Amino acid sequence: MSTPSNINGLYHDKWFRSDYEFDQLYPLYIRQLAKKHWTPIGVARSAVEFLAADNGVKILDIGSGAGKFCLSGAYYKPQSFFYGVEQRQSLVEQAEAANFILELKNVSFINGNVTELDLKNYDHFYFYNAFYENLSGNDTIDQTVDYSGQLYNYYNRFVYRQLDKKPAGTRLATYHSMEHEVPRDFHVVGSAEGNILKFWIKV
Repeated sequence: MSTPSNINGLYHDKWFRSDYEFDQLYPLYIRQLAKKHWTPIGVARSAVEFLAADNGVKILDIGSGAGKFCLSGAYYKPQSFFYGVEQRQSLVEQAEAANFILELKNVSFINGNVTELDLKNYDHFYFYNAFYENLSGNDTIDQTVDYSGQLYNYYNRFVYRQLDKKPAGTRLATYHSMEHEVPRDFHVVGSAEGNILKFWIKV
């Protein structure tokens, strides 16, 4: 795996030594959501090694939450660009507050719904089953947004159609995904974390 840039110095490096240390960037209520909702640093590092194989690519995290994947990706791959879209403004604010400390220049967060974006503006994608909380009986982050099985299907169909328009060579990393959002011409080329982290390339 590649070594992160030292432009931020040892003070900034310390946050990436473990998930525990990284999670100290956030207030307690955000830390309490980490195990179920935020990407572990090891998973993020494996995913960005695959997604940012080339310098200068734009990678979108669909449902970026408190920004842990994007911030980790931006740290480990300083020559690529990471974008997170998240519909909860409070989580975008937490992501930006964490980056105020980390001072990463190649990451930004968008407060909005993924259906408001045109995915043609991004090269590769990360998806940590962001729509799963719409299914009844599953843990939700909060009650500030609507949840329903209909929304789950709507969001997945949107991402599926957008990915289907992407050119051959587009890369996708999915974590804990039910794969409803993955078009048939994306093929698995690798996996990690007991096969729950999958790497896909469009042919």
